[in-house]
Amino acid sequence: MKACTVSGTAFKTAAAAAASTITLAVALAAADAPPGPSPGDEGPGGRSQLSRWTLRVDPANRGLSLGWQRGTFGGPTVSVPHVVDAGQYKGASGTRNYNGSVAWYRTTVIAPEAGAYAIGFGSANFQANVWIDGHTAGSHRGSYLPFDVRAELGAGAHMLVVRVDWRDPAMQARAGFHRTWFNWGGLNGPVSVRPIGESELSEPTLQTTLSPDQPDAQSATVRVSVQVHNNGPPRTIAPRGTLTRAGVAVPISFAGRAVEGGQTVSMDATVTVEHPALWSPASPALYELALAVGSESSLAARVGLRQLSWHGGRLYLNGRPVRLHGASLQEDALGHGDALTPADEDTLVRELHAVGANAVRSQHPLAAGLLERLDAAGMLVWQGIGPVEGAGNWYSNSPSQLRGAEQQARTAVLAAALHPSIFAWNLVDEVAGNGRNGAEVGYVRSMTRWLHANDPTRMAAVDVWGDHPPARAGAMYRDVDAVAETDYTGWYDSPRASPSQQIAIMRARLAAMRRTFAGKVLVISEFGAEANTLNRPGSPGSYAYQAALLARHIAVYDADADLSGMFIWDLRDYPLIPAFQGGSIHFRLPRLRLIEGLIQKGLFTYGGSAKPAAGTVAHLYRALPEG
Repeated sequence: MKACTVSGTAFKTAAAAAASTITLAVALAAADAPPGPSPGDEGPGGRSQLSRWTLRVDPANRGLSLGWQRGTFGGPTVSVPHVVDAGQYKGASGTRNYNGSVAWYRTTVIAPEAGAYAIGFGSANFQANVWIDGHTAGSHRGSYLPFDVRAELGAGAHMLVVRVDWRDPAMQARAGFHRTWFNWGGLNGPVSVRPIGESELSEPTLQTTLSPDQPDAQSATVRVSVQVHNNGPPRTIAPRGTLTRAGVAVPISFAGRAVEGGQTVSMDATVTVEHPALWSPASPALYELALAVGSESSLAARVGLRQLSWHGGRLYLNGRPVRLHGASLQEDALGHGDALTPADEDTLVRELHAVGANAVRSQHPLAAGLLERLDAAGMLVWQGIGPVEGAGNWYSNSPSQLRGAEQQARTAVLAAALHPSIFAWNLVDEVAGNGRNGAEVGYVRSMTRWLHANDPTRMAAVDVWGDHPPARAGAMYRDVDAVAETDYTGWYDSPRASPSQQIAIMRARLAAMRRTFAGKVLVISEFGAEANTLNRPGSPGSYAYQAALLARHIAVYDADADLSGMFIWDLRDYPLIPAFQGGSIHFRLPRLRLIEGLIQKGLFTYGGSAKPAAGTVAHLYRALPEG
């Protein structure tokens, strides 16, 4: 490991490299990164995308009384995924936009023949109500969670209408859907339609065991599981499938089982793959998984064969120690909000490559299209799946809210279980101490048990608010596998301290973390500083200060053999609340100048320009060992 110092020469080298190499780094990353899969390729078979919609904004909420659920409204044509007014995030207009509104979407669904159909939604924020031909078809609450609406349709054209209501962010938080980013509203995920056959395949999972347990394994035992639902009469159902790479297909056969009409059963099959191409950041090999029940139903996905394990506080991938270095990201792009386009998703992956990252962290479930690209890029993902409550908060206290919190997490896990990039399911964000109350502790313990039973291939994790860590780990942490802490030394904490003093503080925090969470896989979830051109060069808030501070943190974390990873906060600037001015930092740095409404801790600006820190981080990250 490297010594825990940052010499003037080393920093000057990194800083000088920033301006001259970051453009080249981005270009090289764009050329070297594997091409992303086409969004919509993965999932149930027979889907057709519903991308063209008519939009009508309804700020006075009069649509229901005017009968718009029958589709009797006009408006511009938009492409879904879509955010209403994605350009307004500052000033009075940004405040109105943040506070939310109501919008109506309509499109036409063509049913080739009479039968049962499923309308699949990737996400809607916040409350979505759905009508088909003027009749109520379903509803859903909460963004970044997929949901289906089902209906019997006659052959021909049908009117599909969706009302989306994202008013009152405070109410959303009280309902268990707090968000620490802008309250964009709309159909912010893709929408598709598919016929429902006499059987359905869902919730596929894959587990790989290597023999021997090391990177040059001669074979891999792959267990494939899937839920099979029978929409027909009682009968024996036996799915079949293949696992294919480079033209070589390994057949998958499930033992037939008797399934009653309307019953869902879990089926498993195990195959051996000789000389497997293993998935890793260095070599993100992917296989094509295809499952089907005759011509009734099918499912397809790109999957990776990889074995994740952890013991003694260390993380191993394919039997080899792995250390994580990356950044957190928000799904937000200028002009699109969180309704990312394929080009937006490609850009985020290129930016991660450009800074030398091998991992990324999210606070909420990432979109399927982005996860597909992260799989192909070999980028490990620490994925948030539970309520995002903000530092030290917990809103899901009633029995119904607790059930909702657990349902959020389970839905996110089942939707993304096939993605090899995901290595940890993070249950809560910025826990204070040993949890705010018994409800939060109960949620974490319940979900940890569920994850260990249903997905032993990944770690159950918790993020801790580093300003308020527990001195002794309580019941909340007893069974979790990984713990992450924020460390804003040099920003919210001790911004006026000397570099040597800041390094001493970081080391002390790491030592306390090791004592409190001995035996757990340990990660730093957030570190960084706001940066723009409004502050004096070299002072807090400047580009130079951000780059130097990140370099100090990276050196300290690299030198700690007990730490398994670090995530800069964050990859790119993004809008928060229009009135946001940096939070508590102004109590420590009253003369600091920030751009109102924006989080500016990004390595890239909201418009996508690289800050000098991006070059510094790229220089340092690329020098780090993988294990």
